[in-house]
Amino acid sequence: MLSRVADSLYWMSRYMERSDGIIRMLRVNYAFSQEDFKEFSWKPVLKMFTILDDTPINSLTRNSRAVLQYMVSNRENRNSIINIITRARENARSGQDHITKELWQCLNEFYHSIKEEQLNSALLKEDPITILDGLTRQCVSYYGTADMTMIRGEGYSFINIGKFLERAVQVADILGVKFVNENEGISEDAGAEYWKHLLNSISGYELYLKTYRGGLEARNVIEQVILNGNFPRSIIYSINRLHRYFERLRSERNTDGYNKLNFMIGELHSRVRYSTADSIMKQGLHAYLFRVKEDLYNIANSLNQHYFAYSL
Repeated sequence: MLSRVADSLYWMSRYMERSDGIIRMLRVNYAFSQEDFKEFSWKPVLKMFTILDDTPINSLTRNSRAVLQYMVSNRENRNSIINIITRARENARSGQDHITKELWQCLNEFYHSIKEEQLNSALLKEDPITILDGLTRQCVSYYGTADMTMIRGEGYSFINIGKFLERAVQVADILGVKFVNENEGISEDAGAEYWKHLLNSISGYELYLKTYRGGLEARNVIEQVILNGNFPRSIIYSINRLHRYFERLRSERNTDGYNKLNFMIGELHSRVRYSTADSIMKQGLHAYLFRVKEDLYNIANSLNQHYFAYSL
């Protein structure tokens, strides 16, 4: 497979995973903002997914409809859903010969639905939950189509590498930005409602209730979100899948690059796998997540260098 094609499939997948995560976060945050909860703020979401300075963030932090418009349909926001899906579609077009017709049609339909002019006014006048649920279904349709129609070759491996690399970074960001204070400890605001909010953001609340007895506790949330290998949005699950799909790229053509990346992924996998919730909290959640994200970024940079022919 040509490096430019692999790069296109990888970034198509990263953008789709990013859009799915943002849409889920927006949906849960909007629902949370409608409850009688005085301390709610959009600031964590805006800091996580935008490059806005404090002044514009502060002007938006209490205006839920304006935040939704900015994050979904504002073309000036580089990380808005419309811009992310546009970039995903452009990458899909570049690798169109290596994805199925069904997958291209699915992504293309998503693109045309997100670019409709009435979407922006609908976010202002209609029920945002219904709109965001519709966008989530588009993402689910994409994932199902990819899983059911793509041949299990190199292209499928690059798609999944992009997907799980992006997911691991995003989950680490959600856990860190929302619930860690500047002193590297668990935020004092992180009570039961906050932990429930976080788990709902990554579709993990029902699993938590089935796994742990009693109330919502920081230690148990950390254990599930970072260390539960059966939770599809945990960090260890994403690293396991990243390792799995990268191993399928083993060949005689790029031995040095493969060995270097395989070592980096394996080292990260071992460190997370042999962590415990207690050891993470003792080390400091902020420091732990920072190290995990740093390793993930290094893996992404090494992929660029050894598989996508980028020079660093």
